Amino acid sequence: MERHTEIVRQWRILLTLEGRARGLSLAEAKDVVGEGVSERTIRRDLDALTQAGFPIEAIKRDGKTAFTLNREVFKGVAAAGFSLSELCALYLSRTVLSAVAGGPFQDSLASAFDKLYEALPPALWKFIESLPDALGAKEHGSRPLAGTTAAKAVDTLMSSILGRRRVRMRYHSFSSKQLKDYIVEPYRLAYAQGGLYLQAFVPAYAEMRTFAVQRIEQAVALEERFSPVADSPAAVFPHSLGAFSGTPEPVVIEFTAAEAPYVRERQWHASQAIEERADGCLRLTLNVVLDWELQAWVMGFGPAARVVAPQAFADRILESLEEARATYLRTI
Repeated sequence: MERHTEIVRQWRILLTLEGRARGLSLAEAKDVVGEGVSERTIRRDLDALTQAGFPIEAIKRDGKTAFTLNREVFKGVAAAGFSLSELCALYLSRTVLSAVAGGPFQDSLASAFDKLYEALPPALWKFIESLPDALGAKEHGSRPLAGTTAAKAVDTLMSSILGRRRVRMRYHSFSSKQLKDYIVEPYRLAYAQGGLYLQAFVPAYAEMRTFAVQRIEQAVALEERFSPVADSPAAVFPHSLGAFSGTPEPVVIEFTAAEAPYVRERQWHASQAIEERADGCLRLTLNVVLDWELQAWVMGFGPAARVVAPQAFADRILESLEEARATYLRTI
């Protein structure tokens, strides 16, 4: 049995132990993980969780052996204490994660932080309540995953990713303006640009593709398993300034002297290289996908940025500017 399947099974056992104060017998654990798993395998899972550091203890219940999770161990959180910088980092991370975790994770995230705050010493409450006045973070525009359909799809995808199972998926494609059915091999759920995306291999097209999770109408896990392809993604959209995949190529952008200090102080992409010009201008070279996100980013600088190469990309931006000009002329 694959390691990913073991992880999913052990995670289910752990969650069940957390919710059962009276413990969990081997027979009950079999019901949790499903058919086809022996009590011997359950025992190995419990041993593996114990060796990983989870405080699982054997007890007697109705004359039989059951297993419980010792919650006393986690009371150390309250006694550990937090420094000023740790509390600031915690609050800031909550603000940022609220944007990342929306949809099916939002309630769990809020509940986790509320319980952590309850574990803190009462004397720190006044300070915690004052943090919003001193420290904040602006949320990105997000694409909320509303409703039980989205939550169920995320659960199905996560289980299939860990178990290496193919998924039959119905997807609302904006490009074709229709619902399309896919059989995919899911690799990762990735958060970027305020949205949650599925990176999956599509056997019918023999290529990796990206799907916006909020446009997945239905996701059903299949029994058929798959083996990872050699070119499976190692990072999340590594060649894009946004949430796109593709083949990167060099792009050179020249910025005016007035804009140069603002461009220079940030790292826009890991591949960037900066060339200082004698006239104070700056040339930025990136090795990225020439996607819509890059185009929108360049155009956002207005006349302060000009694409030097490749010419085809510069022509595309010029065409967009001409179309925008024509649109405004029609409104005059």
